[in-house]
Amino acid sequence: MTCTPEFTSAASFGRIVTDVDLTIDRATGEVVSMFANNNIVTRDVPKDSFITALIAKYNAIAAPLANRVISSITANITRSGNAAGESALGDVIADAQLKVTNDPGFGDAVVAFMNPGGIRADLTYLSSPVGESDGNVTYGEMFTVQPFGNSMVTMTLTGEQIYTLLEQQFNGCGTQNANRVLQVSIGFTYSWSMSAPACSKVDPTSIMINGVMVDPLASYRVTVNSFLADGGDNFSVLKLGTNRLGGEVDTDAFEKYFAAYSPVPPGPQNRITVLP
Repeated sequence: MTCTPEFTSAASFGRIVTDVDLTIDRATGEVVSMFANNNIVTRDVPKDSFITALIAKYNAIAAPLANRVISSITANITRSGNAAGESALGDVIADAQLKVTNDPGFGDAVVAFMNPGGIRADLTYLSSPVGESDGNVTYGEMFTVQPFGNSMVTMTLTGEQIYTLLEQQFNGCGTQNANRVLQVSIGFTYSWSMSAPACSKVDPTSIMINGVMVDPLASYRVTVNSFLADGGDNFSVLKLGTNRLGGEVDTDAFEKYFAAYSPVPPGPQNRITVLP
């Protein structure tokens, strides 16, 4: 039996589409043969009139929601990392996620971690084409920053597991093949070394929460998004987190934080220190 071809995305934003054909033995259910072909999606063909009209229709419907002003900022807040890998926008997002999960009985989180790949755009101070005033942030702009609809997950990790999490940020440790420095919330600080070998880059004595060194044997409530909670971006230690509690969608947490602290300044980028 030959299955109908299936199409999957082989790269972000549909830049490559994979065409998969499977032949399956009806008697055993085993795959007899498989063929996959990656097709590059080009931009040199005419737009489909029906799809173009459909997009325009729903853009018009969504416009009042997308253009709704939710808050304001004092300056550009960008996702560009400093030498340590920390970004101003990453700080703000991590703070927002901690804020909605740190209440007693509603998470009890003491730190939040945000994956940098989940931050898809900057927040710019100058007004966008929709015409809102300088410094205002619309829901559409906020959604462009975090478009995945991940929910918050608060879990318990030991101090040793937090150390492992930090080591898994760097190329060569476990299955990580590139540096992916997690963004961290207010009160959490640590140092890492560029020259140290893989899996030994973080000084465990530098890992602190509100100025107190993290105890490897103690337990801590940690918030991440649902993508990371399932081991996304090769942060496999997060799959070991216990006593999990689901929370709000990331954009809702972001909006609540901005509404509470408007105008929001750029994050300080002083939580992670890089050493030679």
